[in-house]
Amino acid sequence: MPFTYIFSIFALMKRIFSILLLVFVSFGLSAQKKDAPKQKIVKQWTLSPDFSEEVSLPFDTVFSLFHRYRLSDRYSSLNATLGNYGLPFYQINFFDRIFDPDEFIYAYYYPFMYLPVKNVFMNTQVPFTELVWTFGAPRNTSEQTFRIRHSQNITRYLNFGLIYDIIYSLGQYNYQRAENKDFTFFSSYTSPKYKLYFAAGINNLTSHENGGIKDTVNLDLYETRDVPINLGGLNLANSKIKNRNILLVQRYTIGGQSAKGDSTKQKTKGFLGLSGTFSHIFIWEKNSRSYSDYYPESGFYDSIYISTSQTYDSLYSRSLKNTVRFDFTTDESRKFRLGGGVGIRNELFRYSQIVPTHDTNYADTAAWNKYNNALVGRLYNDIGKFGWKANGEIYLTGYRAGDFSLTGEISKTFGWKKGDATWAVTGGIVNRQPSFWYEQWGGNHFEWHNSFKKEFRIDLGTVFSYPARKAELKFNYAIVDNFTDFNTDALPSQHEGGLSVVAITAKKEFRAWKFHLATDILLQQSSNPEILDLPLFTTQSTFFFEHLFRFKKTNGRLNCQLGADVIYHTSYYSYSYMPATGRFYRQNKTKTGEYPFLNVFLNLKLKRTRIFVMYDHVLSGLMGYDYYMIPTYPLNVRMLRYGIAWTFYN
Repeated sequence: MPFTYIFSIFALMKRIFSILLLVFVSFGLSAQKKDAPKQKIVKQWTLSPDFSEEVSLPFDTVFSLFHRYRLSDRYSSLNATLGNYGLPFYQINFFDRIFDPDEFIYAYYYPFMYLPVKNVFMNTQVPFTELVWTFGAPRNTSEQTFRIRHSQNITRYLNFGLIYDIIYSLGQYNYQRAENKDFTFFSSYTSPKYKLYFAAGINNLTSHENGGIKDTVNLDLYETRDVPINLGGLNLANSKIKNRNILLVQRYTIGGQSAKGDSTKQKTKGFLGLSGTFSHIFIWEKNSRSYSDYYPESGFYDSIYISTSQTYDSLYSRSLKNTVRFDFTTDESRKFRLGGGVGIRNELFRYSQIVPTHDTNYADTAAWNKYNNALVGRLYNDIGKFGWKANGEIYLTGYRAGDFSLTGEISKTFGWKKGDATWAVTGGIVNRQPSFWYEQWGGNHFEWHNSFKKEFRIDLGTVFSYPARKAELKFNYAIVDNFTDFNTDALPSQHEGGLSVVAITAKKEFRAWKFHLATDILLQQSSNPEILDLPLFTTQSTFFFEHLFRFKKTNGRLNCQLGADVIYHTSYYSYSYMPATGRFYRQNKTKTGEYPFLNVFLNLKLKRTRIFVMYDHVLSGLMGYDYYMIPTYPLNVRMLRYGIAWTFYN
């Protein structure tokens, strides 16, 4: 092991030297031309959860900590994974997890996908293109990602763009390959009176299922490809998720002023200083999941309901949502501004699934049609740098009749010497029917029919953010009645008693001369660890040295960051994973944690080109073999990763 480790270090240094040589050669050839100082990228935004306003977003082409390239870590910086990037995972932070019943099928893939609630729109003066490519060696177990993002304006108001993401990760352990291909096309037209937002997404995600390794002691005895697994070459098990979606939002403003959040502001000419916006929101979404296994009798599953020769489970859902609403606002140029809106939403759902008939080698298909009608609304008020807002919805009729949600926020902005700081207090009350799939399921290995109560949840929180000092402190508290999840038998269950969760999150980057320490700390506790266990302490900390090289002869600049990442959490009973259902479920036999995952990295930036080289999981095999976040699913051993991003907007 020591000789192999030293050899790997020398190989790493050789690769780093080669990449640096390439960078400096490129620098010498290209540094003669100066970047144009003109600001060319105008705006990037997403839509609010109710699609009633624009929410500005910064461009994610920043250099700092570029080695954190994974989409999953951008959504939530602390995640529990199956070891191979692209496979399903869940967020360690309870308040970052996906609980929306309509997102049940793809909840553990959510950050990879392009969905109506996540679409990003752009407005550019010149065509904008970004290419990002990463690679993790060696080749026979490699991980590759590729992303292309392009956007350009046709006219002052009309823009279109696309994003194509690929994750192709072979995995170091057998039958663990992930192949995710996600695409979105988006367009917007943003004139002062009429606005249109359109987006179409195609998401295909394939996960090869190995069921985890058979015994943890084998990690010390075999190379990763030789470690025995539970679902092997006879099973050829895999899961496939397909998602198709369309978003179309149209808004027409009367009164001479756009609604809150729009890019164009004009003085109000409407009645009593009011302006209003009529909106129509159309969302269509289709989801399917399949699971196949060619050796159901391998012993991994306890029950076989359909076929002993082959498993092919499938489920399907389709939704169609139409919302018509009217939003109003007073003159935005005034210090006191009041606004609000009200609307009605109709939802149509179709669910279908293969279900057992309990006749040998025979299955049937069952289908269910559901509908909902909901009343939606919001109210907000801005008084200078103080403001509050409230959003609500209540389901009047249909499958989810009686469901409601009410969320609110009070915020205050402080103008300090280094920049603005914001303090916000948030709250929410939700009464919600669990996902349809908690109540109905059929397949070769699992079958259930349940009738669960509505889940009732109260959230309270506060957050203080000071971007100029790269600091954020957040407090969250939740009380949940009828908490619904999957029990130790990997079956749906509902805890009818009360459950409370508290979390404190702190983010801060400290700096002393050219040394930086960027730290994310999460403290959280559940009132009932038997139902919901959480690690008490979790952190991702990055220590790095940053230096800007200046070349007087060519007037060029090269920015460098050299440092180390560590991810650590205290021990807890993490979830296990069930391939046949694609769900994480509770277990009380194996604790994971108390193991530091250490990465060393080098980040470089030359003009609009960003490069990283990272040695991943440096401590692999040097501090034992308990490198798990999910039982029986070890993380990858030590490996070299590197990546490059090009940005063009000339």
